Amino acid sequence: MKVRSPGMDFSKIRPHWARIPEFAQSYNAFSIVPAHIEPYLMKVMRRAKDVLDPKHARLHDDIAVFNKQEMEHCKHHVAFNRALYEAGYEGMKAIEKPYQQDYVRFLKDKSLRFNVAYCEGFEALGCASAQAFFEDLDEYLAGADGEALDLWKWHLAEEFEHREVCYQVYKTLYGNGPFAYLYRVAVFIYAVRHIGSYTGRVQKYLLDVDRASMTEAERQASLEREKVLAKRVAKKSFKRLLAVLSPFYDPGKRKPSPGMQEILDRYDPAANPA
Repeated sequence: MKVRSPGMDFSKIRPHWARIPEFAQSYNAFSIVPAHIEPYLMKVMRRAKDVLDPKHARLHDDIAVFNKQEMEHCKHHVAFNRALYEAGYEGMKAIEKPYQQDYVRFLKDKSLRFNVAYCEGFEALGCASAQAFFEDLDEYLAGADGEALDLWKWHLAEEFEHREVCYQVYKTLYGNGPFAYLYRVAVFIYAVRHIGSYTGRVQKYLLDVDRASMTEAERQASLEREKVLAKRVAKKSFKRLLAVLSPFYDPGKRKPSPGMQEILDRYDPAANPA
């Protein structure tokens, strides 16, 4: 694990950065997540670090790198989202606000066990999403704008790189017995639904804005592309997400997808000194 600071520029980003606009908007919608969940993740991991036995020195070090990676993800997605607002999608903010407040509430009212399990649930989702992006979506990514493509490749490759951290924190603090397993699975399902409810609303908003200026024929074509995309993603994601429900789930055993190391090396500060 390494901390990378790509310093990407989104000043000229196109909201429809992929050949299929509905695909681009689905990822634009998901961009609200790192803008708000990453600060939450960092706070939860700092709380967990405070109660972890010092003998787990490797895990303490991993949390430090994890938090620095997440800070970079947050900064870049905030900048990316700002470009979307300026392109005419400022209504995203109204949907983001209660989402952000949910994490404030979780930190205030929920147990550390819940918060760590939620973080692990998100990281499990991120791990599966990373593999899907690198392995299953070539037809949607072909010809995509470099700035947006590199953002998602770098971010998701790092999500895969640090896929074990929250899992190991949860396992170290709460064990791997039947209750710990069932609790992890229950909160994973909750996290997927919680995050999906907000990204779904943002995606609907983005597409509604796009479709407002379409002819009826264009609108129907857009609806059909969205339907095909949803089926494709669901089909490709099912097995990976199902694996998270197994009592034998171990993210560390998942193998990196082709292309992940290439993008990580591109932004490796050691390989690319200033």
